[in-house]
Amino acid sequence: MSTTKETFDQLNTALQADPRKVSGLVAVYQFNLEGEDGGTYQIILKPDSAYAQEGAVETANCTLTIAAEDFKEMIAGTLSGTTAFMSGKLKIDGDLSLALRLETVLHAYSQR
Repeated sequence: MSTTKETFDQLNTALQADPRKVSGLVAVYQFNLEGEDGGTYQIILKPDSAYAQEGAVETANCTLTIAAEDFKEMIAGTLSGTTAFMSGKLKIDGDLSLALRLETVLHAYSQR
């Protein structure tokens, strides 16, 4: 399994290669990943670009706090965001409507 940084690097490459998959969605998602291999990362979706980066550079519209291993399971498709949230593994602050759309964003760019 990839490291968290490698996962976000791959996501960044995919977002920049084809930002049309998220056209119409303008948001900054922040991921506070806890535990081993954790860190803070953002996915930035703008009208003219989409990318992922390490750190909290932009002001987040939706912040998700989850263990790094659980996040990787979400990317892999073995853990749904809804299940993670309902079981208490995922905490969401900010715009819940954006959180609901995040799974679609991740699925559009994940490499399964």
